[in-house]
Amino acid sequence: MPEKETIERAQQDKREGKSPSTQAGEFVREEMEHIREGKHGARSTKQAIAIGLSKARRAGVELPPSSNSSEEVKEQAARDMRKAKSGKKAAKSSKRSRATSKALKREGHSAASRKALSRQARTAAKKRSAASRSRSAKKAAATRKK
Repeated sequence: MPEKETIERAQQDKREGKSPSTQAGEFVREEMEHIREGKHGARSTKQAIAIGLSKARRAGVELPPSSNSSEEVKEQAARDMRKAKSGKKAAKSSKRSRATSKALKREGHSAASRKALSRQARTAAKKRSAASRSRSAKKAAATRKK
């Protein structure tokens, strides 16, 4: 369950007209904080980001999966968005919840380190074209708070 502050920050981003990925960034940020605090771990930075994105979708952020995602990821994203739209908060299976928590607690905490995040950002950027990176940099410069 995301913290109230995180949901409020994401809603603030939505009111300001920011993109769904920016709104979802708040949830990813929260996830990284949880790992750093020692609430749980993650096998990789990618897994930590995936958990954050899933929480964002369940909280109502309209974030579709990327076009080059696997079928499993697309199905999970659709499931998360359906869950947000249904509005019903079904009781979670305590056994399943406990098993997930225990599994994540066994994982390491270096996935949220500065080095790991930097490495993840670099490899993600390398996969994009120069034109795409340039375009987003220009957009960021144009929308930056003065």
